Amino acid sequence: MTYRVADHIALRRVERATPSPDGRWLAVEVKRLSHDGSRYLSDIWRVPTDGSAATRLTRGECNDSAPCFRHDGALAFLSDRRPTEGEAAGADDEAKRKQVWILPVEGGEPRQLTDEPLGVDAFKFAARGDRLAYLAPVLRDVPLADQRKAAEELRKKGPSGRRYRRQPVRHWDDWLQQGRDRPVTHLIACNAQGGGRRDLTPEFGCELAIEPDFDVSPDGRRIAVTPDAPGADRELDRTIWVADLQTDVPTLLGAGVAVRSESVRFSPDGDRLATVRSRRSAQSVERPTLVIHDLAAGTERDIGAAWDRWPHVEDWTGDGRALIVTADDDGHVPLFRIELDSGSVERLGAGGDGRGGTHDGCRLLADGRIAGVRSTLLSPPETFVCDAVGDATPRPLAALSGFDTGDASAWAEVETMRIASTDGAPVHGVLVKPRGARGKLPTLLWIHGGPIGMWGDGWHWRWNPLIAVAAGYAVALPNPRGSTGFGQAWIQGIWGNTWGAQCYEDLMAFADALAARPDIDPQRMMAMGGSFGGYMTNWIGTQTRRFRCLVTHASIVGMATFTGVTDHPPWWYLEMGGLDPYADQASFDRYAPWTGLRHWRTPTLIIHGERDYRCPIGEALMLFEALQYHGVESELLVFPDENHWILKPGNIVQWYDAVFDFIGRHLEKPA
Repeated sequence: MTYRVADHIALRRVERATPSPDGRWLAVEVKRLSHDGSRYLSDIWRVPTDGSAATRLTRGECNDSAPCFRHDGALAFLSDRRPTEGEAAGADDEAKRKQVWILPVEGGEPRQLTDEPLGVDAFKFAARGDRLAYLAPVLRDVPLADQRKAAEELRKKGPSGRRYRRQPVRHWDDWLQQGRDRPVTHLIACNAQGGGRRDLTPEFGCELAIEPDFDVSPDGRRIAVTPDAPGADRELDRTIWVADLQTDVPTLLGAGVAVRSESVRFSPDGDRLATVRSRRSAQSVERPTLVIHDLAAGTERDIGAAWDRWPHVEDWTGDGRALIVTADDDGHVPLFRIELDSGSVERLGAGGDGRGGTHDGCRLLADGRIAGVRSTLLSPPETFVCDAVGDATPRPLAALSGFDTGDASAWAEVETMRIASTDGAPVHGVLVKPRGARGKLPTLLWIHGGPIGMWGDGWHWRWNPLIAVAAGYAVALPNPRGSTGFGQAWIQGIWGNTWGAQCYEDLMAFADALAARPDIDPQRMMAMGGSFGGYMTNWIGTQTRRFRCLVTHASIVGMATFTGVTDHPPWWYLEMGGLDPYADQASFDRYAPWTGLRHWRTPTLIIHGERDYRCPIGEALMLFEALQYHGVESELLVFPDENHWILKPGNIVQWYDAVFDFIGRHLEKPA
């Protein structure tokens, strides 16, 4: 079967699903390739929960995203469409600003609901009350009516200098704003028709600059948001700021030393707030746990603290007695139900037989069922429904992706592997390979990023093994020390400047197990990874010559030199066990690839995005020069318009083409 990168980028991408108030259908955000193939655009689709055919609700050369229902059943969404006739956004900045648009219950064309001068970043309606809340950039000390003009003047005439008093100054691919003359994100409230606008956080500066989470209570009385503030370790603490719109008295929840709260969700009665709280230190990796805040009583309590998994809150049950959560678990991301009184945890679905996979963006329907988005290694994200108790077998709804290669299991197979590492501990992994292939297969060892993360039974848009499998390769996806879903002790194995220690041994033991298989060619194996996976690929390059070639993406070369250029230096000190790179660089760099670059001999392709502030491009340039200096066969591929990820369709094609050209030249020729 053929599955090429051109097929991959042409698929529609199901992003999120929001149930209608009556639960009879889902409003689904779906990305599609633009007519000229240069970008992705998003539409809203109507997907009935009884499994009948889907209907596209919005269209055009614009982005319609983040569907949310108003209490009267009208569907709202964010859009950069023009204010008239629904035309595509133009080239000028004003036309590109997203606003909240709404499809009336009675039907007809979408109409614009908000008119924020600098646009809207995110929004939510109260499920039952007359309330709309949203996050929007504002210029402090500038009247609302003058903000659009002031922002345009600032853009055209400057000044353009950025002045900072503390870290962080960058996040991901953006420079953060700290001055009073720069736009900052505020929390805005109004009625459900967009009137009565109130800035709830007029004195906030950069507290909401980095992807804050927020929620609105079902009755619209309360709004919770997660502001950041520098902690004692200079890393950002994240608390929960709750606005009570009846008393106008805000409440701060979850404050503490080195703590972070996220994934906030109001209970059905609006009197409780569920969140996930983490505590950090240089000695121990963070441990996210569920916390329930009782807003009326002013109390809090941990839920399911003995459960050795990292939960993410999806929704409350209708009676408010339990939470529906997801968590990485043994190579899957299933749904769980956690009873609040007892703290007992029940996995919904036993796994296997189509009940594993990765679940995301799940919500309760009016009839008590769960709806959301699910994917596997062999099937892209699609919407589903399942029961909220017991077996919970997912029932697929109307397919939107256009994945028309038939049942991928007819030409690709997935095998779970568990091998003993050098210390005897079991290492989980997945092998994806052509079904029915004869002979020994050339094999790609893919190392996941993080390092705290997991290869699981879920679809991956950026690193998709099916493209390699269709080309005749086997792809191994190991979960060494540091991987989530296998318990806190396993994650702790990567913490405290141990990146090149047991995690490396786990990966080499996994490679040994692959090489011993009758269906794998031990003479035609390569290794590749991105972010931490790129670091580990670099470390492998300095430690062994067992692989025919290496591909390292968005990687790290020097631990001490990386400290001051990554976007969140205080977090990096914690990951490195609190060591001081300025006082003892040798200890800090004990697992730094740059210390062993003179030993590297394996041909290498280096890939990096120039707008990557998490792992800045200097790491790639340092590595490329070192390999060139030492006469190692090496190539450098730089994307000037990409960040840590490669997201633009044309660049995705170039990425895969370059990778498989490089791999093919080294794995197909005799040893």
